[in-house]
Amino acid sequence: MATYAGVDLGGTNARAVVADADGNILGSHKQAAPRGPNGLAVTEAILDCLREASAAAGVEPSRTTAAAIAAAGRLDLTEGLVEPTNIPVGEVPLRGPVSKLLETSDIHLHKDVAAGVIGERYHAARNPDDMAYLTISSGIGAGIAVDGSILGGWDGNAGEVGHMTIDPAGKMTCGCGHDGHWEGYCSGANIPDYARLLWAEADRPDTAMPIEDDEFVAADVFAHAEEDGFADHVVERLAGWNALGVANLVHAYAPLVVSVGGAVALNNQKLVVEPIRERLDELVMTNVPEVRLTDFGDDVVVQGALASALTGGTGDADRRE
Repeated sequence: MATYAGVDLGGTNARAVVADADGNILGSHKQAAPRGPNGLAVTEAILDCLREASAAAGVEPSRTTAAAIAAAGRLDLTEGLVEPTNIPVGEVPLRGPVSKLLETSDIHLHKDVAAGVIGERYHAARNPDDMAYLTISSGIGAGIAVDGSILGGWDGNAGEVGHMTIDPAGKMTCGCGHDGHWEGYCSGANIPDYARLLWAEADRPDTAMPIEDDEFVAADVFAHAEEDGFADHVVERLAGWNALGVANLVHAYAPLVVSVGGAVALNNQKLVVEPIRERLDELVMTNVPEVRLTDFGDDVVVQGALASALTGGTGDADRRE
């Protein structure tokens, strides 16, 4: 029996699934992504995931016909590696080690958000040729489909919409080192510092949020919203920036659907996704797309990687067997 594999390397976890030629998942495995000491440790975690998922499926890894790997970070398609965004290990070899384990050269690499839009189009009952998958998580990015093709760019790194400049005043510095980027304000990693900036600008008003605590995180902002006036102010400002970012995405790519995922959005639909939807009409001069929460939750990226493996790297739903 031929099998296919999908891998998702995220900032927190690595996961793999093994499926048959019809896309039925036979086995899966998830484990924490190691923080170091180097990229080879992350590579080994991916290989472990594939071994364990294959064992759960009752097949040898070498029975795999094709695989796809989705990763958050800067891809090097020529060398088959990734420099992860949220794992401080430098370069992680991907294609070569996975190809050796699975004994196949049919290995595809994607940014995590590109795999997300592949998964959305492949598995959805309605598969628009023009859509985006937007993640609002520890970082912000988007996978884009235009005229039925997934945009990868010459180096596989298209879709870095989180690094669009939304604030020319540049009060917040993004993790990439540049000022004014969408991700610098609205990503899970940067929301705490943005809340502290707003708090200082407002002369440190009373708030129930543990804003001066070193352990203050984005989830604290949303947990106190609708009960704490200053938390509501932060959420309102985040909503404005998010809507502006999505409007820029719409003007650039004209999607019919924007499917939103990522931990910040998935855990706070009312406070993150709905305000984007409410504001777009006053910001967009072209077609206002449908904005919806992904139906696939945390699995959208690994499902997209699997769809890529099943379709020769394209994710084209018309190629389903």
